Amino acid sequence: MPTKLETFLKSQLKTDLPNIRPGDTVRVHQKIKEGDKERIQTFEGLVLAKKHGKGVSATISVRKVISGIGIERTFPIHSPLIEKIEITNRGKARRAKLYYLRTAKGKKGKLKKKEFAQPLIEKESAETQKQ
Repeated sequence: MPTKLETFLKSQLKTDLPNIRPGDTVRVHQKIKEGDKERIQTFEGLVLAKKHGKGVSATISVRKVISGIGIERTFPIHSPLIEKIEITNRGKARRAKLYYLRTAKGKKGKLKKKEFAQPLIEKESAETQKQ
């Protein structure tokens, strides 16, 4: 029988998260509260690392470069302030932590792109519609 803590933590987990990996270019939509107003701010960048497993404390480090200055933010992916996370591109990464991209310049600072694989369900439905 699960403990009260385990059941509480399981209720806090988000179920609609995509499979985020280092090397992905993501767009994170975060709720920002300014006074009594609330708005959504996006942060688009490259995922350098994913830490702390799949639990409530799981985080991703996202880096983007604005006018030659690198900016990194760490987002707790199960936070209620995170509205949604979209994956825009997949990059081919051969290691789990891409911290070397902080200092890499030029061609070495880029990752090769991976093609998005369409889910089988969408392919099958498209084939049945053609018939």
